[in-house]
Order: sequence, then C-alpha cells, then structure tokens
Amino acid sequence: MAKKSFTLKEYKGYMGRFKFDEEDGNFKGRIVEIDDVVTFRSRKQGKPLQKAFEEAVNKYLETCRILGKKPEKPFSGNFTVCVSPELHKKAFLKAEEEGKSLNDWVEGIMIKALK
Repeated sequence: MAKKSFTLKEYKGYMGRFKFDEEDGNFKGRIVEIDDVVTFRSRKQGKPLQKAFEEAVNKYLETCRILGKKPEKPFSGNFTVCVSPELHKKAFLKAEEEGKSLNDWVEGIMIKALK
C-alpha cells in the first residue's frame, strides 16, 4: 500500500509534498511541479518541516542565481488534457456558441467548479 503524501504551505510560489519514512523516522519531501529535484527532510512535522521546506526553496533559488540559471516556476498555467474527439468537438461548439475561445470557456468552467 502506498504511503499518503501531504502538501505544505506554499512558499515563494513553490509547493512541497512530504511523506513519513518509517525506516529512518524522518519526514521526507520535495518541491513539486518542477523538473529539478529539490528535496528536504525533518525529524518533526509542523514548523520544523515547513522550515526545512522553506530552506530548500531558498537554497534552490540561491543555487540557480550562482549558476546563472533561471529557476523553474511551478504551475505555468499551461497543461494538456486528453479527451475524446467527440467531447473536444462538443466543448468547442459550446464555447463558440457562448462567444468564447475554448481556453476561456474551459477556464470559466474550472473557476465555477473550484469555488
């Protein structure tokens, strides 16, 4: 059975997820939604774990600065959704009927669903 992971409070636009590792008794996590691998760990949950995450973000940003590399940003606002051709057509026609682009129509649906 897979261990459940949990999300930490966002910091500087980054999000961290963590799990408890029973083998070594640490909470281990990583920054999510970026290709670079940035990890952190803490013996305690709560503020110590959040602090470890924030330190990892700060070290990542500092390392990128030193290397002259632009840090990756999570959640660019672009993602791909695969649907059947029939559903794609229906969505397109509905958006057109409402005088919207497909992107604007889908965004509106998502906003309503996530309220």
